[in-house]
Amino acid sequence: MFRRLPGDEARNLVTTTPDTAVVFRPAVVTTPAILTIVIFAWRLLAGLVRTIWRHPLAVLVILTPGALTVLYGWRVALLLLIPVPVGLIVWALTDRSSFAHWIGWRLLAWWRLVFIYRRHWQPVMIVSGLGRHLGGRDYLPRLGKVTCNTWADKVTVRMLDGQAVKDWADRTDHLAHGFGSRSCRVAILKAGRLMLTFPRRDPLAEVIGALPVPAAPTVGPVEIGKQEDGAPWYLKIFGTHVLVAGATGAGKGSIIWSTIRALLPALRGGLVEIWALDPKLMELSFGRALFGDHYAATPAGCADLLEQAVKVMQERAARFGGVQRSHTPTVEDPFVLVVVDEVAFLTAYQADKDLRRRISAALATLTTQGRAVGVGVLAALQDPRKEVMNIRNLFPDKIALRLDESEQVDMVLGDGARDRGALADQISPNPALGAGVGYVRLETSPEPIRVRAAYVSDGDIRAMVAIFAGGEGR
Repeated sequence: MFRRLPGDEARNLVTTTPDTAVVFRPAVVTTPAILTIVIFAWRLLAGLVRTIWRHPLAVLVILTPGALTVLYGWRVALLLLIPVPVGLIVWALTDRSSFAHWIGWRLLAWWRLVFIYRRHWQPVMIVSGLGRHLGGRDYLPRLGKVTCNTWADKVTVRMLDGQAVKDWADRTDHLAHGFGSRSCRVAILKAGRLMLTFPRRDPLAEVIGALPVPAAPTVGPVEIGKQEDGAPWYLKIFGTHVLVAGATGAGKGSIIWSTIRALLPALRGGLVEIWALDPKLMELSFGRALFGDHYAATPAGCADLLEQAVKVMQERAARFGGVQRSHTPTVEDPFVLVVVDEVAFLTAYQADKDLRRRISAALATLTTQGRAVGVGVLAALQDPRKEVMNIRNLFPDKIALRLDESEQVDMVLGDGARDRGALADQISPNPALGAGVGYVRLETSPEPIRVRAAYVSDGDIRAMVAIFAGGEGR
């Protein structure tokens, strides 16, 4: 008997002999040759237009010699083309920066796009799980433009529909090693588009000497080091509070003393007062003469100094209330910067509960109410855990130097900071390579910025004291 089949499959039967296996004839659709030719020609034309649009300079360099050879012969082409490389060499030797901007970095970007990123794109995407292989077809994020500068490659990417930024942030190690870089950072350009940064070298590997003292008084932002892209690092201290976290030897003193050094002209002019809390007696004591009466080293002295700063803050708030909403530093009402070298010693490790309570209450009051009336806090600590520093979220701007554990990065800079490239736990413990190197997260931007603070030596501090705390000082 015939076996009843669903639908119209019965028409595909080859045999109806009883007790014989049913064989189906597969449907074959023959594509006309002309259609295949049109599709391949269209893809070739689209690829050619895209190549010319993306790499006009490279295409011009390749096509010009061939066109001249066909039109005028190889001798004339050679004669006409010799001045071009000679001129480029002279340009590179006489004005290297402009040559690199217009020619060098563009050629390097084209080279790395073709031979690094495009060559390895498909296997890296599939192996890392950012691409998908379904039904015999690869679905890959689209590789966009590659730009190069002195230290890194910046690659734009269009994500697959349905992907999230976290999918890429969780695979930065895969991307870095897949494309031969030591690290990878992920930043959002706009919806569906990312910027991947692959460093080629470390521009912050060398120690930065103490920066010159500014010629004019300023309350900030003050220059205290260099960013990874070579631009100066300006730290905002007026109108904010800054928390610096780092292990022993990470370079917290470099940030503190570079900030003080940049404020020296304003300190001498009376526009700034620096109140120093030095419970370890090893850092700020070198410049004690700069702080005058606003220096404390004992826990009781630190508590008294902080409460005095709170009184100054409250007195200003009473005077400014209903009159002005922001503070402008003057000699009568200078900007007060409270510098605490090891805040955890005062807030967590202090044995006296009453002192610990007084210090914590004063710091909380300053960090919640002080910046509107010209009182700022610059605090440094080694252990960023919540039980050690329970008011760390009251600091709008944060700096993470070398840390011992990867989890501490997000404790300092906020959730997701390490996924976006803030690898503070991987900073070298070698002082020559890693001291003063860190990541900054500002109140106005969630993206961490890699920086290095200038190193202010003991000799530099003594010179600062001799000039600004002596006869020429305030």
